[in-house]
Amino acid sequence: MRQKIVVGNWKMNNTIAESAALASELVAALGKGFSGCEVGIAPTYVALQEAGKIIAGSAVQLVAQNCHYENDGAFTGEISTGMLKAVGCSYVIIGHSERRQFFGETNATVNLRIKKALAEGLKVILCVGETLAERESEVTSKVVTSQVTEGLAGISDISTVVIAYEPVWAIGTGKTASSAQAEEVHLLIRNTITKLYGDAAAGKLRIQYGGSVKPSNAAELFAMPNIDGGLIGGASLNAADFAAIIKAAS
Repeated sequence: MRQKIVVGNWKMNNTIAESAALASELVAALGKGFSGCEVGIAPTYVALQEAGKIIAGSAVQLVAQNCHYENDGAFTGEISTGMLKAVGCSYVIIGHSERRQFFGETNATVNLRIKKALAEGLKVILCVGETLAERESEVTSKVVTSQVTEGLAGISDISTVVIAYEPVWAIGTGKTASSAQAEEVHLLIRNTITKLYGDAAAGKLRIQYGGSVKPSNAAELFAMPNIDGGLIGGASLNAADFAAIIKAAS
């Protein structure tokens, strides 16, 4: 039985003080000793340390929104895996659709970042998903399969990798893939992993859904056989809503 995993991606939201307050509210909302599923939050880089202090000793883990594939150097605006580990991050999100769309991330650079994160002992959430144009052109399968295959190229052990399927057309738009649509692509991803790594690895791999998950639709989505939790955007900025989604996964 795969343990569900729910991670809140706070994106470019909240000051340090606001992030600390939200983290405190979430810990309180989940209650002491919560163990229903794996939980993480991904604040902005400047808020990682303060949020990490708040969640220390709780069930909530600290997650980074990205990382670079070099240890250090002349990479203005980037952040290294060593810096993330130093503030207590256990996971890093790599290849988010917004990184691909706005900042030139490619399957090749995603692959470099994943290799670096895994080599440094960070667990990885690899994001994949198609745009509306790609879905309407009926190339979802091709796009997602290539993102998975190229993103994981040269990586032999995926035991600390989670894949998040994000239909780009459903992120921040209020649109949500139906549970059947989401399940179809999650199954495609699992079948792709079977071809690459075998049945055992595919059976253990957790695949999150990310795309306008709300308290009202979380339970239905998470009930699908190949959906193992969620990568939550907007709803994770409200502690009560995020806690409700987490409990739906429990």
